[in-house]
Amino acid sequence: MRAFFLFISLFSGSVFSADYVQQPGSSLGFTASYQGEAFSGSFSKFNSSIRFDPAKLAQSRFDVRITLTSANTKNAERDEMLVGSEFFNTAAQPEARYVANKFRALGNNRFIADGVLTLRGISKAAPLTFTWVPGAKPQLLGTAKVQRLDFKVGTGDWDDLELIPNTVTVNTKLLLAPAALPSANKKPATTKP
Repeated sequence: MRAFFLFISLFSGSVFSADYVQQPGSSLGFTASYQGEAFSGSFSKFNSSIRFDPAKLAQSRFDVRITLTSANTKNAERDEMLVGSEFFNTAAQPEARYVANKFRALGNNRFIADGVLTLRGISKAAPLTFTWVPGAKPQLLGTAKVQRLDFKVGTGDWDDLELIPNTVTVNTKLLLAPAALPSANKKPATTKP
């Protein structure tokens, strides 16, 4: 019986030890340009579920959900346009999602997540190059290049590449903490007959 519980504890450790939850201070931003003038923005609402172990890339996974209405470029007119039907179309698709199950090591704590971004109901490959800063509370610093027209972001008059270039740079800084482990000493609830 003791061997059985030891096996369960070891198995649970391997499943949950590389799971992390996003902490306050994390950021998700983007840079683009309009008529040759660069601008930056960020999403104030996003949630990241991270399973990552540099020694176990095959078991790693990213799942990030982004609330598109939280986009902020510090320009009210532009922000209103971003959530409209010609750009993010948040009335129909209020959330974007990034999921990665495949990873490649580049050396020196740098990796590529071969993930898929789903935006406006369209799913396309979006590799994320990132640095993993290990520790008790690790950090993930990443950058991705997204082709906006692949997702029909900026349609109609806005698909002019001289007006708005196709490439948008996405950058993220995730501050992480280990996910809570199931309590081994927690007694199961009992009910009286």
